[in-house]
Order: sequence, then structure tokens, then C-alpha cells
Amino acid sequence: MKASFSEKEINPLQSIEQWEDDVLVRYPAANQPAKAKEEYRNYEDTKRESVKEFYRLNHTYQSYDFVTEKKNEFLKFNRKEMPVWNAMEFLNTLVDDSDPDIELDQLQHLLQTAEAIRRDGHPDWFVLTGFIHDMGKVLCLFGEPQWAVVGDTFPVGCKFSDKVVYPEFFSHNPDIDNEKFNTKYGIYSHGCGLRNVTMSWGHDEYLYQITKDYLPEPALYMIRYHSFYAQHRENAYEHLMDDHDREMFEWVKKFNPYDLYSKNPVPPNVKELKPYYEALIAKYLPSTVKL
Repeated sequence: MKASFSEKEINPLQSIEQWEDDVLVRYPAANQPAKAKEEYRNYEDTKRESVKEFYRLNHTYQSYDFVTEKKNEFLKFNRKEMPVWNAMEFLNTLVDDSDPDIELDQLQHLLQTAEAIRRDGHPDWFVLTGFIHDMGKVLCLFGEPQWAVVGDTFPVGCKFSDKVVYPEFFSHNPDIDNEKFNTKYGIYSHGCGLRNVTMSWGHDEYLYQITKDYLPEPALYMIRYHSFYAQHRENAYEHLMDDHDREMFEWVKKFNPYDLYSKNPVPPNVKELKPYYEALIAKYLPSTVKL
């Protein structure tokens, strides 16, 4: 039985960051983080049911037609125009009191990610990528439900892999019965390259489309595919990749630990860091971005 349209408005997660901590449980760091993974998101009575419900909605509605519709809707970039730093502050309005792990706002979390990258001596465009990689979550501020903003990403237009988290929920997706889309390759071909593959919709694809004319290609791969865990952790879509994708995914794999494991209860000094990041933004991005 297909889910009803009204369910599209449900936001089951206590916070949009909850799905990332579920990823951390699924893929713990090689060196255990400061907090044991079982301690993360210790909501006494949810027992991860909200995460499960999140993926039920995500897998039900993320069809090829849905992604096409969202691209047509949001890639006009006609909602707001502002400097990148202001966009990051705009993102802060997503913060609520429901996160039991850390009390940092979104801007501080992104600064922690970027500062960890900078401390390890990576190129400045890599540092900038760490700083802005979640900026696409402003989609929530435009009324989008959580399941259309965050979550593991995956190709649409071909058979859904059983390596994607909670694959059983794809049974309600309309593409499952579409002969064009429900075979291994679907509308694609062997080794066609991810540039020719349509991914599920969310903050990754949205930010990629905003920045694609400005950042080095490795940065764009990090932004576009950092939530594509079925590939960079499970190699589930190797048949769609080409050699260039494989080369670029080495950068995605370098970025992933900074994205997942850089949370720290000690807040960065935003006032001190702001001049550095504003100069870095100015080096690579236009004075204002359209959202």
C-alpha cells in the first residue's frame, strides 16, 4: 500500500543531524571517537524508531520523477541572495534544543570540521569545502521535509541497491514497478560515469549545483557525494562508475572522517576565525550566492 501524500509533511527526526549520528553508529571511526558510538543520540525511548521512520519516508518518495520535480523547483535559485557567511548564519536558525550530544550551533559545527581539515595541512579549497559542505540544509528553511534534505543518497533511475540503509522501504517507491527503472542499469549503462547519473535529492546535490562553477573538481565531488555511503563505503554502484569517478572518490573518502568525527564540545572562536573564512570565501566564491 502506497503512503499517503500527507505523510510528506512529517519530520520524524528530533533534529536533522540525527541521521548523521546514525551513520556514525553504522560506520564508526577506525579510532573510536571521544564518545562511544552507543552513547550517541541516546534518546531514552525512541530506540532509533524516528530514524527508521525517516528512511521509510525518504525511500518511499525519492523517485526519479520526484528528483526531477525538485530540481525544477529549487535550481531556479530565486528564493534568497546573500553573502556566504550570511547564508551560514541563516543556517543557524535550524538549531534546536533536541540534540543531546552537543550544544554547538550549525556554524560552529562547520567551523570545527573546517578547522580539523586545516590543522591537517590540506589545501585551502579543502578547508572551504569543510566549512560550507552542509550549507544546502537551508532547504529545510524553505519548507522542505527532513527526508528531502538529509539522509544517505543513492542513484534514481535504476534498481535500488540492498546496500542502501533500510532497503526494504523501497518497496513503496513508485519506481520499483517501473520497467525503465527497476533493472540493474535502468536508464544508464555500464561505466557511464556518475556525471550521467541522477542522484536522490537533498542538500548534497543542491549545494553542488550552487558551487559547481567555482570550486575545484575534488571539492565538488566531496560536496555532491559525501552522503553516498552505499558507494564510498559499500561499493554498491561500482557498475555505474568510471575511472575518473574512482580517482575523485579518493577525495570523498578523505573528507568523510572530518564530516562524521570532528564534533567536539569545545566551541571554536567564531569572531577570531571569521576574517580567515571570509577571505577564503572571497578567493573561491562570488560575493553573494543565490539560494
